[in-house]
Amino acid sequence: MESRLTTVEAEPEAIEIDLLKTAVIVVDMQNAFVSKGGYFDLTGIDTSAIQKIVEPCRKIIQVAREKGAKIIYLQMGFSADLSDAGPPGSPSFHKAGGLNFFREHPELKDKLYFYGTWGAEIIEALKPNQEDMVIKKQKYDGFMGTNLDIILRTSGIKYLLFLGIATNVCVESTLRHAFFLDYFPILVSDAVSQKGSQVTQEATILNVQSTFGWVTDTIRVIKAIDEIKD
Repeated sequence: MESRLTTVEAEPEAIEIDLLKTAVIVVDMQNAFVSKGGYFDLTGIDTSAIQKIVEPCRKIIQVAREKGAKIIYLQMGFSADLSDAGPPGSPSFHKAGGLNFFREHPELKDKLYFYGTWGAEIIEALKPNQEDMVIKKQKYDGFMGTNLDIILRTSGIKYLLFLGIATNVCVESTLRHAFFLDYFPILVSDAVSQKGSQVTQEATILNVQSTFGWVTDTIRVIKAIDEIKD
């Protein structure tokens, strides 16, 4: 069976991966969270740090795709009728900030993450190609209530490179679940951005490298991929 082995320098130690058994998981890089005029921006969240990860994400997606890795986008959102958002008695009703914002500002629905709106779309700079997969989710955890695990297993995937937002919310939630499902999760620290203070980013990085996986950066990922001979 064909393989494309390479070693990614990382913390706490280097990890050998087979790029043909690797998926790049791009988490929630949507207009609502990244773009000016989107939900995060409208609620006063500084999106400048988030916008800085767009180029690292683009570079990794491009080189990984060219060398045979699978590219999977996770897309957070709810249906227009909120039928998948949870009833008033659910935790999501109270804790999902976008839903609370929508109840206060229904006229701004297009700026939030409702499927079929501008806000829910993947940003233009990272638009999926036809061969890429987009998996819709309603929870922070990309495995919860989706077919992500089935897709990965039927594709023979073992190694996951995590990019996107928010480091301490959807990225970490999905990465931890991946570890519990016996995947090898690799967090690309300069291609993810947190919601909240920098300490939350640092906490996730420490959690991952000590307990749940490996931490690397864009330069080391691209170097490892470039070392694979065609």
